[in-house]
Amino acid sequence: MSTSRTHGFDLHRVRPSGPDTGVTVIYLHGGAYTSEIVSQHWSLIGHIAARTGHEVAVPIYGLAPDHQGLAALSFVTAVIADLVAEGRRCYLAGDSAGGGLALLAAQAVSGEAGGVVGLTAIAPWLDLSISNPEVDLIEPHDPWLRRPGLRPLAAAWAGSLPLQDPRLSPLFGDLSCLPPLQILVGTRDITLPDCRRLRDRLPSSIPLTYHEEPGALHVYPLLPVPEAGPGREAIVTHIQAGTRMTRP
Repeated sequence: MSTSRTHGFDLHRVRPSGPDTGVTVIYLHGGAYTSEIVSQHWSLIGHIAARTGHEVAVPIYGLAPDHQGLAALSFVTAVIADLVAEGRRCYLAGDSAGGGLALLAAQAVSGEAGGVVGLTAIAPWLDLSISNPEVDLIEPHDPWLRRPGLRPLAAAWAGSLPLQDPRLSPLFGDLSCLPPLQILVGTRDITLPDCRRLRDRLPSSIPLTYHEEPGALHVYPLLPVPEAGPGREAIVTHIQAGTRMTRP
C-alpha cells in the first residue's frame, strides 16, 4: 500500500499482486461522517483487491465537526478526476455514510469523460434527515442505529445547508445519471426504507442489482456474521462484471 497527500487529505492505494488491470476501485468508508476508517473496512478493501485483481484507492476524507459534506464531495470528485487523467477506469464503493458519498460522487461526475463504470453501496445513508416514515417500523428492530444519535451528526456534516440538499443526500439528486448500481442492505437496518425508496425511484435505464438480507444488521458484509461471506462475494461479482470490459 502507498499513501500520498493530495488535495489536502491522505489517499491510500492498495495494489494487489499481478498485472495492473487499469481499474481502480475507490472505497469510501462509513462511520456517520464522524468516525475514522477501522479494521473491518480494511478487511473488505483487502478482499476486494485480492479477489478482483484491481487496485483499491481509499480517500481519507475529512470528518465532522471539523469538516463538512461539500468539502468531502469535492475531494472525492477530485480523486476521480485525477485517476481518470491517469487513464484509469473507476468503480465506486462504500458503506453507510461512505455509500451515500459514493452515490453523490457518481452523480457529480456523471457528465465527465471516463466517468465511473459501476457502484456498490452497502446500506448507504441516502437522506441525512432520516425522515422516511417507514423508519418507524424498522428502528425498534435495529440494535445499532437510532435517529436521535444520528441527527446531530447529520446537522454537523450539513453545516448551513438543508439536510435534503441533493449534494448531501443522494436520494434527492439526479438518479438518471448513475452507473450500474448494486445495493446490499439488511432487514434490521434503518437505512432499509430509503434503500427501497431509491430502488423504486431508479429509472429502468439504470441497471440495478438489489439485495435485502433477511435479519441482517447494518453493513453486514463488514461484520463477523455468516451472511457476510455471501455478501462479500456478491460485491466482488458485481465489480468483476462491471469492470470486465476494461481489463486487458
